[in-house]
Amino acid sequence: MSLTPTREDKFTFGLWTVGWQARDPFGDATRAPLDPVRTVQELASRGAYGVTFHDDDLIPFGSNEADREAHIVRFKKALSDTGMKIPMATTNLFSHPIFKDGALTSNDRDIRRFALMKVMRNIDLAVELGAEIYVAWGGREGAESDGAKDAYVALERYREGFNILSQFVIDRGYSIKFAIEPKPNEPRGDIFLPTIGHAIAFINSLEHPEMVGVNPEVGHEQMAGLNFVHGISQALFHNKLFHIDLNGQHGPKFDQDLVFGHGDLKSAFFLVDLLERYNYQGPKHFDYKPARTENDKGVWESATANMRTYLLLKERALAFRNDPRVKAAMVDSHIDQLEIPTLSSGESWKDIELDSIDVEAAGERGYGYEKIDQLAIEHLMGVQEKE
Repeated sequence: MSLTPTREDKFTFGLWTVGWQARDPFGDATRAPLDPVRTVQELASRGAYGVTFHDDDLIPFGSNEADREAHIVRFKKALSDTGMKIPMATTNLFSHPIFKDGALTSNDRDIRRFALMKVMRNIDLAVELGAEIYVAWGGREGAESDGAKDAYVALERYREGFNILSQFVIDRGYSIKFAIEPKPNEPRGDIFLPTIGHAIAFINSLEHPEMVGVNPEVGHEQMAGLNFVHGISQALFHNKLFHIDLNGQHGPKFDQDLVFGHGDLKSAFFLVDLLERYNYQGPKHFDYKPARTENDKGVWESATANMRTYLLLKERALAFRNDPRVKAAMVDSHIDQLEIPTLSSGESWKDIELDSIDVEAAGERGYGYEKIDQLAIEHLMGVQEKE
């Protein structure tokens, strides 16, 4: 298997990822702004499939119409020259001070209406550029104090916002779909729809739930102390995995946005295994930030590292699944039996009442999961020796 990325791998990056100037709460930028046109060119030369953007990544907030059009024309030319795609777009509803108390859930009605207008305008551009998914990250939709915002009513406004945007898309005749990006905290103390499960439950309350899915991010679920592989399994189970953000994270701390695999490598291994086995066809989007210590050269090396790590993990996961030792261990562990329905064809609960089982003997069974786990670790480390 080649470790050189190709367009068929569908690797994508946001303009805000490689373009992060490396500011943090305690320090100024360590890198200069990055021209979106150069971003397109650099990523294309490294085998990426496409780029994604917030409106403000491409068109500085407050630009007049002439400047806005000039930015769009330059960007379109770069896409045309390189063949790069725009699979997804989103709206910045978090940077400007107007959104300090949220956008779709702001206590101020006029701000909510401004936020919707901002989103609708960028949806028009996203569709023009070929995007099929529109991500909604509610980074400012939350609160630091339970007395500051009625969370019940805020969810009503959130739902109203998605219903308005869905109707906008329908009336425009667009085929674009929305993907909610959950996150538990940061920048708000507590963000609404903090996990994959919260988002899926919320989606079921919408007027057009078929138009809305999720865009889970590795670090966001792990910040909440959750198992990302399990979360993605649930999103796949509900047919709601519309997009995915790949990065790395070291446990439940601040949002680190490390290179994919540079956090919990074992979890990343099983995540790639899951995505490949269930034939996830969407973009593999790297929502990461090059470390603050890196210069321009390091930025592009880190972009390549994301793609190379995914391909390495894909190779190791395939070898793991094809290893006769692994297959035998999984049979010994009864993993194959989970695919057998609990009720046979024609049975009902009445048949279960007739069952008998040696409870003590069943309680003494060993499942051998440690062996499977060790084989996974050995494949992850590239160990080739056989028993």
